[in-house]
Amino acid sequence: MKGFKRLAVLLVIALLLQHFCARADVIVASASTTQQQIQQKEQEKQELENELDKTEENLEGLREEHSSLQGELNNLNAQLSEVSSNLEELERQIEEKEQNIARAQEALQEAKEKETWQYDLMVTRIRFTYEHNGHDMVSSLLSMGSFADMLNAADYFEKIAAYDQKLMEEYTENRKLIEEEEARLQADRTELENLKTQAEAEKSKVSGLISQTSNTISQYEDDISDAEAAALAYEAEIKQREEDLDYLRKKLQEELAMSQAAANAAWRDISEVTFAEGDRYLLANLIYCEAGGEPYEGQLAVGSVVINRVLSSMYPDTVVGVIYQSRQFSPVASGRLELALASNKATDSCYRAADEAMSGVTNVGNCVYFRTPIEGLSGINIGGHVFY
Repeated sequence: MKGFKRLAVLLVIALLLQHFCARADVIVASASTTQQQIQQKEQEKQELENELDKTEENLEGLREEHSSLQGELNNLNAQLSEVSSNLEELERQIEEKEQNIARAQEALQEAKEKETWQYDLMVTRIRFTYEHNGHDMVSSLLSMGSFADMLNAADYFEKIAAYDQKLMEEYTENRKLIEEEEARLQADRTELENLKTQAEAEKSKVSGLISQTSNTISQYEDDISDAEAAALAYEAEIKQREEDLDYLRKKLQEELAMSQAAANAAWRDISEVTFAEGDRYLLANLIYCEAGGEPYEGQLAVGSVVINRVLSSMYPDTVVGVIYQSRQFSPVASGRLELALASNKATDSCYRAADEAMSGVTNVGNCVYFRTPIEGLSGINIGGHVFY
């Protein structure tokens, strides 16, 4: 009988051991599956982060090239302004030359007319003298009372002829001088027109370069916009992967513990804080990245969290230190904050929220964390975030 009981006990123990071993196998298998899922999620997250790093590097290169092209465009605009000024000056000089040429041509026409008039006058006088009054002139000379009177009369006629000849020579010389001046002015105008043609060609060339550079800048702006959109998409996917991972649950517990510790730790009064130049700009742009699409209460809540950390002895005591503390705000890690700061994307309401938070106003009490709501997390719900 004792042997039978002993056999029964051994049989029961064997059954129990078999049951527990099977249960242990199930537990081990379940843990193994969970671990594989975690590893898979972590690998997916790592791949997304690598793609985000590549996108950010590409974005940085695009921004540098965009900046370089903008500088080149500024130089081209300066060149265009200088060429346009030179062209205007050349046009003014050409107009002045044309006016001088017109005056010279008028003077030349007048000189030609005087020369022709003097020539006609001489011809008429000679013809009249020798064809009609030749006999009278000879008679007049012979009728002179003395040889001296005859010489005086001959001298008079000779002086008239010399005077006519002198005027003719003066008019002819004057005409030649005016013709030379007109030729010089015409040569100057031709030279200026050549310079104008060169300046117009240079202006056209610079204008073409400006148009080409502007188009390239526009293309880079489109590429930058696409890269920013890609960075936002990667950031969203990474955030989703992070929220799927079990270790974030642990991180959440750590944050809750940190929040509680911060609540119990020493706090400064807002009057004890000295804000640095640029803190308002930095905080407003972070608010834009984290809650730009949220109502004003959500924007103020984000600003309040940052200032709460500045006031708490558990965190850095400056706005810069809090915002750039490692792995605290996703826009810092993803590069979105840098993009916002580069072009000051913060809205007026973001600046108003920053101003209120920096003055000590808070609508989330002493909360030092916020995130998109997840199951099991309680806190102050404002907009699309829960603050705790």
